[in-house]
Amino acid sequence: MGKFILNRHISLNLPQDRSAFLWGPRKCGKSWWLNHQWIPQQNRSVVLLDLLKTDVLAEYVVRPSLLRERFDRFQGVIVIDEIQKIPGLLDEIHWLIENRGVSFLLTGSSARKLKKSHANLLGGRAWRRVMVPLSLSEIKGADLSEIIRTGLLPPHFLSSHPIEDLRAYVNDYLKEEIIDEALVQNVPAFSEFLRVAALTSSELLDYTNVASETGVSAKVVRSYFDILEQTFLGFRVPCWKKSKTRRMILTDKFYLFDVGVTQFLSRRSSNPGTPEFGKAFEQLILMELRAYQAYKDPELPISFWRTSTGQEVDFLLGEKDLAIEIKASTRLRQADLSSLAALAEDGAVKRRIVVSLEREQRQFLDPPYRGIEIWPWQEFVAALWSGEFF
Repeated sequence: MGKFILNRHISLNLPQDRSAFLWGPRKCGKSWWLNHQWIPQQNRSVVLLDLLKTDVLAEYVVRPSLLRERFDRFQGVIVIDEIQKIPGLLDEIHWLIENRGVSFLLTGSSARKLKKSHANLLGGRAWRRVMVPLSLSEIKGADLSEIIRTGLLPPHFLSSHPIEDLRAYVNDYLKEEIIDEALVQNVPAFSEFLRVAALTSSELLDYTNVASETGVSAKVVRSYFDILEQTFLGFRVPCWKKSKTRRMILTDKFYLFDVGVTQFLSRRSSNPGTPEFGKAFEQLILMELRAYQAYKDPELPISFWRTSTGQEVDFLLGEKDLAIEIKASTRLRQADLSSLAALAEDGAVKRRIVVSLEREQRQFLDPPYRGIEIWPWQEFVAALWSGEFF
């Protein structure tokens, strides 16, 4: 049996008087989901305008008013793919929403161009959804090492040549999302920055150190990280700042959006048992948490806990509803639990969990580790999506 993808978790029940943005990086599956899951489920007329098609793009770039002229009496939903390519269309979309009650589903892989051009973002008239790479619960037929090596973008997960596809993807992004939108002028420096960003993914943000490695100023590096966020290629995880008993680190961490992209750019080992594998496993579980957040609970805070003395818990979800340590180990010892024990001393935590490579679920019974749960990663993923924790 080969690898295959199950139905995606994302859902969007869009009433006839509502519109929505659907954001997400290229190749995360937006177009496939629209064409194979969302559009077939609609009981009304749907028109799809794909701005990746040069003839469609050329028409509307020259005359955005064509949208109003063609769909003034349309009663249905208009899907516009890659809306950031023509920011001027948003004024026409706004008019059709306000005056004709037309619904829109607007997809995009970069919010930066719209924000920089002060485009009309519809002033709260459109819901916001985000699509992320595949969840571990949306796939079958691949082992952990393979997933970490190739990542969870659908074409790469299914590919028979994933490394070549990853190489092409990185180059395409440099061209299409960064250079074509004139977001950076020093392309070699940005390329080197991507490599350094991958190497430091999951570490505390340090603009000065990254700048020294990249050969540009810390101010420019800060703008590069902003570009990654606004093109959905990376994200920050904030530090928990509400401790009453300990002095906390206040610096965010930064992660690239897909573990396969991180591994390719950093050229790190994907071999089990190495520190690099441990970092990749941590990112993979974080990707799962972000998928759950995107599709089930967009308001769920995800942070990490780190004291000024170096004690750290990988992730906190909610208001200390769930504390998670990630350990790429097949057998955990009490020494691996010291940070979770210290966290409990800093105030009540509803559940403390270690996601690991152990085969059986178990729980520590002796103080100060009493109540800490050990979960095999597969069981943790299944429990997360079944509602076990929230």
